[in-house]
Amino acid sequence: MYMMDFLSVIFYFMELLMKANRNFKDSLFTTLFASPDLLRDLYCALEGVTLPPETPVSITTLENVLFMDVYNDIAFKIGERLIVLIEHQSSINPNMALRLLMYIADTYKRIIKNKTLYSSKSISIPWPEFYVLYNGTKPYPDNSIVKLSDLFERPQELPEKSHPLLELEIKVININEGKNEDIVKQCKVLADYSAFIAKVRFFLKETGDLKEAIEKAIIYAQNNDILKEFLETHSTEVINLLYTEWNWDDALAVAREEGHEDGVEEEKLTIAQNLLAEGSTPEFIQKITGLSLEEIAQL
Repeated sequence: MYMMDFLSVIFYFMELLMKANRNFKDSLFTTLFASPDLLRDLYCALEGVTLPPETPVSITTLENVLFMDVYNDIAFKIGERLIVLIEHQSSINPNMALRLLMYIADTYKRIIKNKTLYSSKSISIPWPEFYVLYNGTKPYPDNSIVKLSDLFERPQELPEKSHPLLELEIKVININEGKNEDIVKQCKVLADYSAFIAKVRFFLKETGDLKEAIEKAIIYAQNNDILKEFLETHSTEVINLLYTEWNWDDALAVAREEGHEDGVEEEKLTIAQNLLAEGSTPEFIQKITGLSLEEIAQL
């Protein structure tokens, strides 16, 4: 009962925030890196390469796709590459590669929408690369690889050296302050972001109040040239984004840690019923709960 009440409060808070701002769908990370120039700098830092400033960057993030439980993904084309990049604040999801497989399939489907798959000519599609920038509090290595093949059920009769004919690899990079310093040194905005999040966590331990911690971190950052220009313009938005994002992440983490995974679907249905009673649209409920429109229609 406590878990249901807690999640209901979070969902209700998110609904109020979205009613106030219908365009709300981003995390602080996606808002900060919404510029093609910043994405170019970030990619160069992640790969340790240098690309000329005229290298084209176009953001292709799928709209209205609830991914990884919150809107915190950025997809963009840079040259001939298609990059899917996710900022992740809780423990790494073991099913991430499968989710990304479905995500990239949908992305390619939209890219080739005016072409036919049955043409005698090959269709050229961008080279895919996948990154997760880990920013959680649990210990995690500086770098790791998550593979789709880790999820495959291996038939017993397969030879030991057999490899799957379908694979997807994700580079997981720890961006917490003090990790991967070579990367963050090459991208000041990423370094500033990591430092800012670290300060929020520091003040949260000190005060025990998330909103106060964010406000103190903003003041500290502005006084120490950390995301200074961005925070001068977007401080109120940062408070709203980070407050909502962290409460949502905490709610899901508590549900998992307390062994409520099996009951999450039932809780989603109950929350959906409450939102319907409040007059929310099926599309909005789908975004919040992850339920299908068919499941919502049955309610």
